[in-house]
Amino acid sequence: MDAATKRLVLLPGFLCDRKVWEHQISALSDVAECLVAEWGTLGSIQAMAEHVLRVAPGTFALAGHSMGGRVAFQVYRMAPERVERIALLNTGADAKPEGEAGVNEERGRRRLLAKAREEGMRAMTLEWLAGMIPPYRMADAALVEEVVAMFSSKPPDLFEIQMNALLGRPDARPVLGQIACPALVLTGEDDIWSTPARHCDMAAAIRGATLKLIPKSGHMSTMERPAEVSEALRQWLTQ
Repeated sequence: MDAATKRLVLLPGFLCDRKVWEHQISALSDVAECLVAEWGTLGSIQAMAEHVLRVAPGTFALAGHSMGGRVAFQVYRMAPERVERIALLNTGADAKPEGEAGVNEERGRRRLLAKAREEGMRAMTLEWLAGMIPPYRMADAALVEEVVAMFSSKPPDLFEIQMNALLGRPDARPVLGQIACPALVLTGEDDIWSTPARHCDMAAAIRGATLKLIPKSGHMSTMERPAEVSEALRQWLTQ
């Protein structure tokens, strides 16, 4: 590996896999040697972070999308000396909220799980996707099928395992002020799950962080606007 090439560990989100990062792996191949984490049946954010630290090189750049961003926070909490730079995409730092908001979150996730078990993963994904990407992108049949195929290839049991991991996610807000490496905080301008406002708050709490809002993009930014996300990651890697 060339001395200028970065070791980049990529963390997929909920029910995602290597496909969510395919464009970035190709587009950054001249500046980064990429390793994509696989969660298997790991049942907690902590277990996922421990897995990353087992399989990653000694020091590395770290990028997490959605649930993967929450894993990235935990990796940094556990081993900040190994993380050379961190990118947090379409994610959040909060634990499951207390009270009614938390009850509603869990109820919504369990309703989708029930649909997946009763009607199949594809039927569940098509409903779920309506909030994941903006309405104006739902007419993009190739994009929709790419995302649906990735999610629906996973079994309902895996949905439940990762759902429980997210419901039990640690509060990563205390980590924000501890981050001392180059940080990129990125989301889609039209992400209603991981909103721009949330990312503005996270970026403000991380010393020297770069905030990037991707136009015409929702939650699946790496697949919706791959070129723009890849360019943001390139600048973060090489700055």
